[in-house]
Amino acid sequence: MDDYDKTYTVKIAGIQRSLPILELKSGLRIAVLNILGDTELVQAASKALSDMLGNLEYSVLVTAEAKSIPLAHAISVISRKPYVVLRKTHKPYMGEALRAETLSITTGKPQMLYLDEKDRSLVSESNVVLLDDVISTGSTLGGMRLLMEQAQAKIVGESAIFTEGDQNQWKNIYALGHLPVFS
Repeated sequence: MDDYDKTYTVKIAGIQRSLPILELKSGLRIAVLNILGDTELVQAASKALSDMLGNLEYSVLVTAEAKSIPLAHAISVISRKPYVVLRKTHKPYMGEALRAETLSITTGKPQMLYLDEKDRSLVSESNVVLLDDVISTGSTLGGMRLLMEQAQAKIVGESAIFTEGDQNQWKNIYALGHLPVFS
């Protein structure tokens, strides 16, 4: 890979970042967004996404563990609506948790998502917005949808900082931008 291919520059809500390009497998490279610890970016993106979601009638944000947690927290503070984190491992204190399988592009292997029993009552019969940092293959989003269906929640919106891959696939996603897949 040449030096110019090692990063991909993006602008998110007025904040510029150079994302490292990672080869996931032979012939497939992606620009990796990692918002953990990037308070400036999280604050700017959460404000922009909160504005985009402003006309939706929802009562709970739902995200999957882990990179999108700070984004969900920041949007929660702005919107004054709670958020729920779907966990990737089951802990005994989670009680009768609901579960769904997903396959993340960045891990390349199946994972489980769990909805804690205490959070089930928060989303059940509620309007929810699903939130992720990047929606690429849609597998995590699919697992989140399955859990919300099991919990009898109504999904009124799906949102991310970026979509990735086939842009036409993500027309109904509230997103701040789109990332290409490099081959």
